[in-house]
Amino acid sequence: MNDELFPFTLTRPMQDIRVGILTIKEKQAAYLKANPQIISYPWDIFLVNDREIREDFKTITTGRQSASIPATVQTVNPGNIFIEEGTTLSHCIINAENGPVYIGKNAEIMEGSLIRGPFALCERGVVKMGTKIYGATTVGPYSIVGGEIKNSVIFGYSNKAHDGYLGDSVIGEWCNLGAGTSNSNLKNTAADIRIWSNGQNDFVNAGINKCGLIMGDYSRAAINTSFNTGTVVGVCCNIFGTGLTPKFIPSFSWGADAVQKYDFDRAMKDIANWKKLKKHDLTEQEKT
Repeated sequence: MNDELFPFTLTRPMQDIRVGILTIKEKQAAYLKANPQIISYPWDIFLVNDREIREDFKTITTGRQSASIPATVQTVNPGNIFIEEGTTLSHCIINAENGPVYIGKNAEIMEGSLIRGPFALCERGVVKMGTKIYGATTVGPYSIVGGEIKNSVIFGYSNKAHDGYLGDSVIGEWCNLGAGTSNSNLKNTAADIRIWSNGQNDFVNAGINKCGLIMGDYSRAAINTSFNTGTVVGVCCNIFGTGLTPKFIPSFSWGADAVQKYDFDRAMKDIANWKKLKKHDLTEQEKT
């Protein structure tokens, strides 16, 4: 396991991390002998996402014909938009002037949504009514998003379905951000941000002044949760509380203060309940 990529390598090999449109493994298969850029820290995922969306867009769309753009959709630079078959788009605005926009198979963008590229909505992802999305953002398979999102990566099967801000962030799989949840991505001083490094077991100067939320798989936040600048959340946390969260919330925390542990059996039952919402069951690997 690569400790520096905590919390995402707790539940997957590094090759299964999504950056851009594809996972690293999918990039390797597509590029064959190419060597995709290695990410060293979780915040690298959103830092390189702009370039990775552009590269993946070329890989996926070269030599292929996009599905037609519905007449009710207003576009800027439509030649930089690729839509897979089976999508549902209605009365939204897609601006691909600053980067490509990829809409995956059977995905949906509801009316009133405003989207700026680079942007990728993967298979069966949903953008809800009135959502505002700035590049470079990736919404992974079967994820549902709403509110305002900027320069963030959501791996898949996760929900940020309501109002609230998510910026310069990376969200793992099977996560849920309750209504009104927002993150800070910039300190009041605009100084560099210190972010938790699992490999060094300490906070490190990331050398960047913008970083929002880094959240591991199966973690969830209650309504109106306020995440501090550069917060790292481990896997399988149930987060609630008042005020800004701590900047590091260990895995299996019950509550933002991390005083109480999330009982493992209860956690597994809750994960199973969340997976049922998307018509999935616990895998044998998850059970063990």
